[in-house]
Amino acid sequence: MKVTSIPSLTVETNQGQQPTLPSYVEVELEDNMKAKFPVNWENVNATEIKKGETVELEGTVYQRDYPNPFIEQRADPYLYKHTDGYYYFTGSYPLYDRVVLRRAKTIDELPQAEEVIVWTKHESGILSEHIWAPELHYINGKWYLYVAGGDKDDVWAIRPYVFENSSANPLEGKWIEKGQINTSFQSFSLDATTFEHDGKRYLIWAQKVEEFSDNPISNLYIAEMENPWTIKEQHFLSTPDIPWEQYGFYVNEGPAVIKNDGKIFIAYSGSATDDRYSMGLLTADENSDLLNADSWSKSPEPVFVTSEATSEYGPGHNSFSVDEDGFDIFVYHARPYKEIEGNPLYDHNRHARMQRLFWQEDGTPYFGYPGEKVDFNNQKVKATIKVN
Repeated sequence: MKVTSIPSLTVETNQGQQPTLPSYVEVELEDNMKAKFPVNWENVNATEIKKGETVELEGTVYQRDYPNPFIEQRADPYLYKHTDGYYYFTGSYPLYDRVVLRRAKTIDELPQAEEVIVWTKHESGILSEHIWAPELHYINGKWYLYVAGGDKDDVWAIRPYVFENSSANPLEGKWIEKGQINTSFQSFSLDATTFEHDGKRYLIWAQKVEEFSDNPISNLYIAEMENPWTIKEQHFLSTPDIPWEQYGFYVNEGPAVIKNDGKIFIAYSGSATDDRYSMGLLTADENSDLLNADSWSKSPEPVFVTSEATSEYGPGHNSFSVDEDGFDIFVYHARPYKEIEGNPLYDHNRHARMQRLFWQEDGTPYFGYPGEKVDFNNQKVKATIKVN
C-alpha cells in the first residue's frame, strides 16, 4: 500500500516557547483511504526564532513493525489488551493438549514473554483431545477462557467449553471448568467467541450440520448469552454458500468481531486449512437485530487470501486488538509454504502474525494482503512554525 500524499501543517507558538507538534499525522493512502501514523520531528529551538519569523520543519512518518512471524507455531492466535495495561496472547498449542497464556506490557515484548501453562487436558473423557483455539475474555470482573476440546473415546466429538478464573492475573490462580456451552443440538462445534453490544452479550461459534454426512457443512451460529457460559436460543448466522468457502470442505469458522462507524463486522474463515484457507466478512447495522441472519450481509469475495509474493499461505482465524498507538490491528495465522505433507491439522507451522487494519472511506475494514507494508515513498510531513 502506497502513501499518496502527506498534508503539510502550520503550527503557531509564542516567542520563547517551544511549538507543540502533533505526535500523529493523517496521511492519504491509495484507494482514497486516510489513516493516522506516528511521526518523529526534527529538533527545533523556538527561543532562537524571532517574532514574526517562520521556520520549516520536517518529520518522519512511520509504521510500527513487528516480527513476521510474530510467534511461531501458534495457530488460531488471540490477542487482547486489558485495562491493566498488559497485552495477553494465546493460541492453539501444537500438541493440542493444553492452554497457554503469556502477557507483556508491549506487543514487542510478547514473543519473548514467559509462556505459562494454565490448563492441561484430561486423561480421558471430555476435554482429553484436540484442545483448540482458546480465547481469553474479561467479563464482569472475572476471566473466561473459551476453548474447544474432544474426547479420547471420540476424538472428533469436539465441543465448546468455558473456564473461569477470579484472579486479577489470568496467568495465576485456578481455572474452574464451567462446562460445555449448551448448544441446541450436538455436533462438531468450535471457535466460540463473545462480544457485548447495546447492553447484551452474544456468542458466535462454528458448528457442523451432521445430516450432510458425505461433506458436512460448518455453519456459523449466534446466540444471546444468559451468563458467560450459558446461551439462550441458538440462531443460524451464515453457511458456506460461496465457492471460495468450499475448497476441500464446506466451512465457515473462526469468527472475530469488530465495530466501526455504526456497523458490526464479523471476520471469519472458510475452506480447508491449507493454502486455500481464506477470510470473509459479515456486516450488520449496529441497530439491527443481530440474531436475525437477514440483518447480516456477506462479502461475495474473500477479504484476506494467500499471498505468493510474501510467502504467506492459508491466512485466517484472526482476532482483533489495538496497538500501542490505539490503532486497530488484527492477528492471524499463516504458513510459510504451500505444500503440506499429510493432514494440514498436524502441520504445526501455522505461525501467528499481525498487521495494521485500515478503514476505507465507507467505514468498512481494509485487510490488504498478508505481510503488506505501507510504502511511504520517502515522503515526509512538513510543518511551518509561526512565531507570534
